[in-house]
Amino acid sequence: MSESRQQRIVRLLEALAPCEGYTLSALDGVRFMRADVPIARVPVLYEPSIVIVCQGRKRGFLGDAVYVYDPQHYLVLSVPLPFESDTLASREEPMLAVAISIDLKLAAELVLALDARHRQQPSAAAGICSTPLNEEMSDALLRLLTALSSRDDALILGPGIVRELLYRVLTGPQGAAVHAALNQQSHFGRIGKALRRIHASFDRPVDVATLARDAGMSVAAFHAHFKAVTRSTPIQYLKTTRLHKARLLMVQDGVSAATASHLVGYESSSQFSREFKRFFGRTPATEAAVMKNALIQLPAQPTAYVTVQ
Repeated sequence: MSESRQQRIVRLLEALAPCEGYTLSALDGVRFMRADVPIARVPVLYEPSIVIVCQGRKRGFLGDAVYVYDPQHYLVLSVPLPFESDTLASREEPMLAVAISIDLKLAAELVLALDARHRQQPSAAAGICSTPLNEEMSDALLRLLTALSSRDDALILGPGIVRELLYRVLTGPQGAAVHAALNQQSHFGRIGKALRRIHASFDRPVDVATLARDAGMSVAAFHAHFKAVTRSTPIQYLKTTRLHKARLLMVQDGVSAATASHLVGYESSSQFSREFKRFFGRTPATEAAVMKNALIQLPAQPTAYVTVQ
C-alpha cells in the first residue's frame, strides 16, 4: 500500500487497538491484534480468516513453508489450521493487525453471484497462503477502519465493506482456496467439512473411518488428502485442537489441568500433561500463567472453531 495510506491506517489502528493482545471492534467477526514486543515462534490455531498486518511483521510456519504477512502481504486461511507463528514488533513500532473471520455463508452467496469468469478452479487450493496487498484491498481496509472508529458507521457501513474485502479475496489469487472450501464435491471441500466436524466435537472420540466415509473416500485416500491440507494426520489434528482448547480453558475459565484434560476428551490426565508439555514446551500450569500475559490470548468473540492467534 502507499506510504500515506499506511500511515493513516496505522494511526487509526493505534486508536482502535490501544492495548496489547486482542481488542474487539464494534463489528462481529472483526478484531484487532497488537504486540509491543517481539513474540518467539509459538503454536497457533487460526479459524478461516483474512489477516492483514499493517505495521510490524508476522510469519507463519507450516511444514517447510513460510508465510509472511506484513504491510505488503495479507494472509488468508480457508480452513481452520494449526501452524506456528512469530511476531516482529517493538514499542516504537508495535505490530498492528486486523483479523476478519470468513463467513462461509456470505462467501457462498458471493460465489453464486460471481460471473463464471471469476469462479476459480479448486485445483490450486491451499489451506493457507499469503498474497501481495493491492490497492483495492488497502483502500477497502482504510474505509473499514474509518467506519469502525464510529459505532453507527461500523454497524451501518461496516458489513458492506467486509463483504467487499471478501469479494476481493474471492476474485484474487487466493480465491481458489475459499471456492474449494465451499465446494463439497472437491476433495479440499470435503476435508474442510471434516475439519469443521472435528472442531464441533473435539471432546468426543473421533472415528477416522466415519470421517472418511462421510467424505466419500477410502480411509487411505482420506488420510492422504487430509495431510495435504493440514500437514498432519486426523489424529494429530484432533490432538492439537484439544491441546489448544485445554490451554484456553485454563486461561479463560481458570480450570485446573486435570479438569481441562477431561473437558477436551482426555481419559488420562498424566497423558494429557505429557503431550501438553511435548507440544507447548512447558507444563500446563506454566503455560497458562504465560498465556495470561501474552498476546496469544483467548478468542474474544464466540466462534465455531477452537482459535488461538
